[in-house]
Order: sequence, then C-alpha cells, then structure tokens
Amino acid sequence: MIVLGIETSCDDTSAAIVRNGHEVLSSIVSSQIDLHAKFGGIVPEIASRKHVELINPVIREALNSAGITFQDLDGVAVTNRPGLLGSLLIGVSAAKAVSAVLQIPMVGVHHLEGHIYANFLTNPDWQFPFICLVVSGGHTDLVLARAHGDYTILGRTRDDAAGEAFDKTARVLGLGYPGGPVIDKLAKTGNPKAVHFPRARLDGTLDFSFSGIKTAVIRYWEDHSQDTSVEDVAASFQAAIIDMLVTTAFQAAGSTGIPRLAIGGGVAANSGLQARMKEEAARRGIDFSCPPPSLCTDNAAMIACAGYHHLVRGEEDGLDLDTIASEPLAPTPD
Repeated sequence: MIVLGIETSCDDTSAAIVRNGHEVLSSIVSSQIDLHAKFGGIVPEIASRKHVELINPVIREALNSAGITFQDLDGVAVTNRPGLLGSLLIGVSAAKAVSAVLQIPMVGVHHLEGHIYANFLTNPDWQFPFICLVVSGGHTDLVLARAHGDYTILGRTRDDAAGEAFDKTARVLGLGYPGGPVIDKLAKTGNPKAVHFPRARLDGTLDFSFSGIKTAVIRYWEDHSQDTSVEDVAASFQAAIIDMLVTTAFQAAGSTGIPRLAIGGGVAANSGLQARMKEEAARRGIDFSCPPPSLCTDNAAMIACAGYHHLVRGEEDGLDLDTIASEPLAPTPD
C-alpha cells in the first residue's frame, strides 16, 4: 500500500510517500522558520497563507521524488488535529481533493500519533506495548501505547510545553526563534552545573510543569547577565529540562513495568536529551527508540505511517472530515 501523507498543522508544509507503513519513498518539508523568526514566533495568518502557496508544489515534489504518479496512490493520510485551524484546513482540503478525484480512501491523523509512529519508520519491528514521551513546542505527553490505536495518557504538562519553555527562554536570552536548536548548540560549550535551576516534581503524578523554570531563568538573567555567560545559562537550563523529562519518563516505565521506551516530537531532536535517554535506558536494561532529527520535527512521513495502520484496519474518513484545534490523543487514567 502506497500512502500520501500531508502535514500542515503549524508552519511546515510537508508531503511524503510511504510504502507499507515504513518504507519512505520521499519526504518533503518546506519550512517557514525564516518567515516567522522576525516576529519571534508563529503568526497563524501568515502560516496559513504560505501553506496555500506551497501545498501543491510540495505534493508534486513528493510524487516526483518517489518516482510515482497520483494514479499509484492507494490512500491519503492527513493531519486534521490538533494544530492551527487555518493551517490544518489547507492540508485537509488538499487531502480531500486527492481522495475525491482518485477515489481512494482518506484518513485523518492526530498529530501526536504521528510523532509516536515516527519510531516505526526507522524501527519497523518496534514492539507493543511501550511508553512514548512526546515532547514538542506545543505538547509534552507521556503515552502508553498498548497496540495500534490503543493509547492512554499517563502524564502531560500542566502549563508550558517543554518546547515552549525553550522558545521563551531563548527570547529572554536574546537568542532568537526557534529556541531549541540554538540552546542545544550553546549548551555544548556551557557548564550545566553553573546555575541550579529548579526541577518541578509533581508528587503522585507523571505530569510535568515548566513554567517555574522559565520564571527562574528570567529572574536569574535580570540579575546576572553581566557576570554569567549565556552558554552557561543555556547549559544549566537545558540540563534542568532534561532532568525533568528523563526522570518522569523512566518513572513511567518503572511504574508500568514496560521495558520499552520511545520518544518523539521536535524536542526529541535535542542532542542532550537523546544522550541522557540512551544512557539511562542502557543502565536500566530498557529498550529505547528515537527517530533521527528529520523525523522528530514535523513531517508528513510520520503521518503517512500512522495513517497506513488506520487504513489497513479499514478505517477511513469521508469528505466531511473536520479540523480540530485542540484534542487530546487519548483519555487519562481515572
């Protein structure tokens, strides 16, 4: 089965061709980072207008790069939730057009499910059940995946997402947007023990909180910007974020007894986080999976992969498929 994936949930216009749920024939991503950087964040109206301009050329490039035509497609998978409504609408409209003209099935995919399934693109033999830490600019969730389509949210952020904390901290430090990559780069030359920033611990839960560390960085930088290097602050901030993510993720693995842990989402591309997760997994004897950076950030290949597993189960959506700005992937435990 050859599936066209379409991803336009935020500011990246992406299309991909994936065969049988794991073989990536092409993956095209057109980024708008430079366009939004001058504003210090995503401007929804600008993002949606750019998607209109890019969606058809990106789909054509994905087909050409894969060496196929529209007639070779067996299905379409598209992100329809959650995300910026104006952005989602462009991708969903394109998917509907392809589905209607070619008379092939279409399925809407939850964006976080896509990030989970990025692991199957590079590790197709990855086994259920597993815990997945989905950590990005808009989300920080711990997901128990029991089987295809069977998820429970074990924990999530109560305020800022981890990626949001990176972006806000970078803004305070005058590092521009997006914040994650530049902080990761500076942290490599900084001292992670130079400043002790707080690690939030929400006893009795697997939830996260990142608003406190953001405030701590702001207050520290106001008082010490003249006597502390930005590299040391970046390294110390990143170390605190990583501590919270790693500690809680392995707490979830321990409490459930599941010896498999995966990560996904844009923050999963952070080199410090990947290194700590691999180190801790090896120490505890837990299988660990992480996609390469190109599949951690938003991309349509992960959507095609997740969509494939819906389509082979006979699940599909009609032309009345709606877009949803905010929707959890799954319920939380009682």
